[in-house]
Amino acid sequence: MRKQKGKKMPDAVTCALPKQNTPNGYYNIERMIKSVLLKKGRVKLCGSCCDARGLRELKLIEGAEFSTMKELAQLTLEFDRTITF
Repeated sequence: MRKQKGKKMPDAVTCALPKQNTPNGYYNIERMIKSVLLKKGRVKLCGSCCDARGLRELKLIEGAEFSTMKELAQLTLEFDRTITF
């Protein structure tokens, strides 16, 4: 099995932390998330992933929410589009 380099997918929950300060020319995920939220999109974070990284007590970008696997399954069934990777 090949060792994965860089961040792992569960680490993506850290993208919902506010006050990101990225150098010019780099993606600013906070701005991207806010753009999604302004367009009435939803940003849900895996609760287990957040708990594992000690994020449950931290402030998130306004509008981002903790979620559950049950809610993920429910939303996947409700929506007409699903993104997978």
